[in-house]
Amino acid sequence: MRLEGWHLIIIIVLALVLFAAPKLPGMARSLGQSMRIFKSEVREMKKDGSTDAADGSEPVEGRVVNHPKSNGTEARAGDGTDVPPPNRA
Repeated sequence: MRLEGWHLIIIIVLALVLFAAPKLPGMARSLGQSMRIFKSEVREMKKDGSTDAADGSEPVEGRVVNHPKSNGTEARAGDGTDVPPPNRA
C-alpha cells in the first residue's frame, strides 16, 4: 500500500485532533486575531500610500551626521565624544 498526499493529510488531521485538542481553540483564536491585525495593517499601508501619491510632495532628503571624533588620545568630559579614557596603570 502506497501513501498518497491525501492519506498524509488525514493522518495529520487525526493526530492534531487526538493530541492537540485542548489547544486547538486557542490556536484558532490566535490565528484569527493575527489575520485581523494583518488585514488592518495592509489596509492602513494602502491608505497611507494613496494619500502620499495624491499629495504630490517631493521626497524628504536627509544628510548623514558622522560621530564626532575625539581630539588626541584622551576624551575630556563634556566635549561631546563617547570615547572612554584610556586605561593607565
